[in-house]
Amino acid sequence: MQGIFKICLVMTAAAIASLAWPNHADARGVRALPAARGAVRQPNVQAAVSASKVLTSPWSPLNNQPTFMASGASTAMLLTDGTVLVQDTCATDWWRLTPDQSGSYVNGTWTQVASMPIGYAPFSNSAAVLADGRLIIEGGEYNCAVDPVNPVWTALGAIYDPVANNWTPVAPPPFFDVIEIVPGIFGQTIGDAQSVILANGTYMQADCCTTQSALLDAKSMTWTPTGRNKFDPNDEEGWTLLPSGEVLTVDAYVPIAPFPYEPKGTNSEIYNPRTGAWKSAGSTIVQLWDSAAACGGENVGTFEVGPAVLRSDGTVFYTGSDTCPNGRGKTAIYDSYARTWTPGPKFPVVDGVTDINIADGPASWEPNDKVLMMASPGYSNPPSTFFEWDGHDLTVVPGPPNAATEGSSNGNMLVLPTGQILFTDLTNDVEIYTPTMTERDEQNERHIAPVIFSAPRVVKRGDSYEISGIRFNGVSQGAAFGDDEQMATNFPLVRITNLVTSHVFYGRTHDHSSMAVASHAEVSTHVDVSTEQEPGPSILQVVANGIASEPVFVIVR
Repeated sequence: MQGIFKICLVMTAAAIASLAWPNHADARGVRALPAARGAVRQPNVQAAVSASKVLTSPWSPLNNQPTFMASGASTAMLLTDGTVLVQDTCATDWWRLTPDQSGSYVNGTWTQVASMPIGYAPFSNSAAVLADGRLIIEGGEYNCAVDPVNPVWTALGAIYDPVANNWTPVAPPPFFDVIEIVPGIFGQTIGDAQSVILANGTYMQADCCTTQSALLDAKSMTWTPTGRNKFDPNDEEGWTLLPSGEVLTVDAYVPIAPFPYEPKGTNSEIYNPRTGAWKSAGSTIVQLWDSAAACGGENVGTFEVGPAVLRSDGTVFYTGSDTCPNGRGKTAIYDSYARTWTPGPKFPVVDGVTDINIADGPASWEPNDKVLMMASPGYSNPPSTFFEWDGHDLTVVPGPPNAATEGSSNGNMLVLPTGQILFTDLTNDVEIYTPTMTERDEQNERHIAPVIFSAPRVVKRGDSYEISGIRFNGVSQGAAFGDDEQMATNFPLVRITNLVTSHVFYGRTHDHSSMAVASHAEVSTHVDVSTEQEPGPSILQVVANGIASEPVFVIVR
């Protein structure tokens, strides 16, 4: 990515003395803010999907678009009550999308929630929904409250409580190193770092510009160091939760002193939460990070790695970036059970565009067990092309209306309780993708759907209950971006549908006993029945990543 280059250096006299700023001016990916934020662009839909020869688009725009967002919709996070929180790009204001009474998000309505703490308006940051149901936002490559144009790599953070409707500032891990963010300016950086909710429900946070990471005790709000033996800095890498409870990453080899530029590295790593340490997961065989070795090397490489998504068979589909003019992004598949890597297909040439890759961009798991992704030429140049991976083939699928005029870094994806994918692109045009489901897909759904073991047969509006079963967290975290965004939805929702009116309501779940993906261990969650729930005979279902359990009968009083 062209632009300002962030150099993070441990404060040693030798490192500072050896710094050569001109040589690093463009050597590092900086996810650019959109040039014209908030503008709705609607080019001809068919132009964006010409490669797929598909006339019927799987995309649906919201009937109530967020035209009130001054800078356009960016980060979207699913809360445990079935609503979606969306941030106004690089701003402090957040908005809640609530589905209509039939459960439709296309027909959903918007309400504003509390704004973030004064002085904190992040973009390209860590994000997660905690096991207690709160939303945590950490760091940011940008803090537009300080500088709306240039990166600042902030270490600020905040937690949103959906019950109290307020944000509380979060202090960064006190043991994260103080480093040189830009020449002459020192401080802590979380920046555009990655995060993950571990299988035991603990939030794990990386520091973008060192090898450090930390675990958060969400009750005492204290941090503990973790992540020993990291091979290279966390910068530009993503984390994928595996069925084993471990975390997978592909190293990006960002040359932050004392780590040298290594143009052909292919190492991957596994984090073991029991030991708190990283170890090698072997070579990815093909290079997934952008070193620009063939077109200028360190001075122009973005060091970006594409998003990665876990599928129900235990394989992780990992996408790569190569921003050289004749480059094509590679892909690789990690078998989390066999612990082996296999090369996947290169991104194909589409409509004469030869250098398609994902250097910053989103991907998402679909309930049909495919992976949807957004790719583009070079570093996030238009047009964008959307693909699906089905475990064997990489296929072009139609893109949303703005695909012809934007690059992959504009996109964010989120798995909805309906099984659809919500897509934001830093404009006021929010789209929903409806995956194609075959009879075979529906049969597979039944094998991976949540199963309820125990649930109350009579519930009272406003009261809280415990529900237990298996597969409450789904088989995948859902959507991914990498280091710049995390939109995981591997937690249970509880949906109660009135049998007389067919109206759909979600209770707020919280305090899940586990966040483990693809697990057959019995887990539990607590659900607060909505005070707006209609009384009478109803059915209750647990939903994980858009797949619902078999219903159980319940009387609502």
